[in-house]
Amino acid sequence: MSETDLGLMDANSLRTLYQNREASPLEATRAALERIERFNDQVNAFVHVDREGAETAAKTSARRWGQGKPLSPIDGVPVSMKDLAQVAGMPCREGSLTTSKALCDTDCPPARMLREAGAIILGKTNTPEFGWKAVTDNRVFGATSNPWDTRLTAGGSSGGAAAAAALNMGVLHQGGDSGGSIRIPAAFTGTFGFKPTYGWVPQWPPAKEPSLSHLGTLTRSVEDSVAMLNVIGRYDYHDPYATRGQPDCWGEDLDKSLEGLRIGYSPDLGYASVDPQIAEKVREAANALAELGAEVVEVDPGLTPAIDTFRKLWFTASLHQWEQLDDKHRELLDPGLVANAKEAEGWTALDFFRALNERAYITQRLEHFNREYHLLMTPSVTLSPFEINHEVPPGSDMRDWEEWASFSYPFNLSQQPAASVPCGFTNEGLPVGFQLAGGKYDDVRVLRACHAYMKRYPTRFPSIPDPSHTAG
Repeated sequence: MSETDLGLMDANSLRTLYQNREASPLEATRAALERIERFNDQVNAFVHVDREGAETAAKTSARRWGQGKPLSPIDGVPVSMKDLAQVAGMPCREGSLTTSKALCDTDCPPARMLREAGAIILGKTNTPEFGWKAVTDNRVFGATSNPWDTRLTAGGSSGGAAAAAALNMGVLHQGGDSGGSIRIPAAFTGTFGFKPTYGWVPQWPPAKEPSLSHLGTLTRSVEDSVAMLNVIGRYDYHDPYATRGQPDCWGEDLDKSLEGLRIGYSPDLGYASVDPQIAEKVREAANALAELGAEVVEVDPGLTPAIDTFRKLWFTASLHQWEQLDDKHRELLDPGLVANAKEAEGWTALDFFRALNERAYITQRLEHFNREYHLLMTPSVTLSPFEINHEVPPGSDMRDWEEWASFSYPFNLSQQPAASVPCGFTNEGLPVGFQLAGGKYDDVRVLRACHAYMKRYPTRFPSIPDPSHTAG
């Protein structure tokens, strides 16, 4: 078996090879590192690679497998962490010139849990400054390109993780999602992105707006996300926002049929403008879920646009970040982040309190919806990937990313689980994704439905980054 073959394996395949002594964690780790070396210059997914640390950890993992004593099913599986997360021995630049190159001396909870499970942390993936927008570019490392067309954005803020997943530069990739930052890049890159129920994957230090932030996964399959969630989806007391109740196995219902499942399908949530090609592919996916046994009903969930509510929270977090810096460091910030902070300066405490009340209404409405329908299905995003180094499509009349991400941030306001599932390609060969969201703590059911679709309709991935957009 060649290193290239190992570089394409999923977590379960690697585990089987390790058990049968047909391959070792060191070989798989070197295969992942080789893919990073081959592809990263073209997509800029990784901003830090710890080759020496990864190989050392892989050798230790190989000894455990040789003794028949692996620490977990993902012992020896190559993983990555988003560069908003602290990983001991690696820098945490958060895409910001205001941060230092100093190495972290502690692991955040997911990094610690992954190490304790024997996973091999390859390095850190790219993000916009402090994860503030839904595309990935920053003044420290530059922009992350879309593997399907490197002239286009991979989305964000977990764009580095999504590009790495699409090219299998490592197997399991940690992302974060405060307004769509897992689901948007998953849709743009044709990968599977899952945002668990708020608090079920612990984080510390807290995100810039901790009440919106969910940690989750970006992978090529639901099974791989489950393998990762079975490790990082556990309570940790370091996170004051962490909640309990996680399933013993996040994939306990993956093999169940969709019979009896009621899915409310909303093409536009009642207010979003969706690209016709995306709308068509998502409608086809809705019909496919019905053919798989679910009852799929086209609905209007009765929501009003949540953009102003989200902005009150999100822009206020930017203002808090801006106010913590001196004048010298403020000049180093992304101008878009500064513009958000400046807008928030004019708001009052009453404005913010009203936004919290509106958030409660949105959450109540969605939770009420889930009493009648188990899941809510929408497109993941309203449009296809656009030109890199832009927050909105050039030539559009949009001001910022929230205007084209209408489907994602309502489920951060509600703190519910939601996933983006690849469901085909546009005529230009660009990926399309649909979103499935469930009630709070109904993560297992979301994963079950996603898995049923992806098992019946497996997607394809780019073999190499495409600079000329011929892969489609």
